[in-house]
Amino acid sequence: MKVVGIDEAGRGPVIGPMVMCGVMIEEGQEQELHALGVKDSKLLSPATRERIAKVLQEKYKFFTVVISPIEIDSVTGNGKNMNLNWLEAEKAVAIVNNLKPDKVIIDCPSPNLKAYTAFITERLDHKESRQVVCEHKADLNYVVVGAASVIAKVARDAEVEKLRAHVGVDFGSGYMADPKTKAFVEKYWNKHPEVFRHSWAPYKKLVAEMAGHQQKLV
Repeated sequence: MKVVGIDEAGRGPVIGPMVMCGVMIEEGQEQELHALGVKDSKLLSPATRERIAKVLQEKYKFFTVVISPIEIDSVTGNGKNMNLNWLEAEKAVAIVNNLKPDKVIIDCPSPNLKAYTAFITERLDHKESRQVVCEHKADLNYVVVGAASVIAKVARDAEVEKLRAHVGVDFGSGYMADPKTKAFVEKYWNKHPEVFRHSWAPYKKLVAEMAGHQQKLV
């Protein structure tokens, strides 16, 4: 039986894309992943993540999806009957349809596991032959989902490095709680709009404050 684990990286930051990944193994290969040191990516150092990701990419079939800030903004904060959870679900469908496993285990962002599972199952190719498992904390409880989290995180970090090179400034982690990120938003919000998630409430609040401050100076 072919089993795919799916997870994401970069769901919350105001800067850069979110990356989703699916990793496929044969049922019974979980011990190989454990032996490699695979865990939820948040529990691993950057160097360890990169080492493990390289081995995973060489040994197992995988598929990644990069979701840009523009695409994220298109479904969040605009009053549409859509949000980031359902966008993730659509991308999960794309991953499953590409890898064609017998079973998929997804780290579910939605509180409604039943609805999320049904949404994904209904959209799969050959859905009658696919077993879909959506669980909270699947990246901790299933090593194949942990493997997906590792590749997704390394891929997300690589995308962030590209953005740093693009803007020529170290903007920190990309989370608004990071002083470097906050300072970057304050200074560059209207100079590099392409790197930001404009629909994020903290970003909108800070930009409104900065725009108001500029108007007072005029």
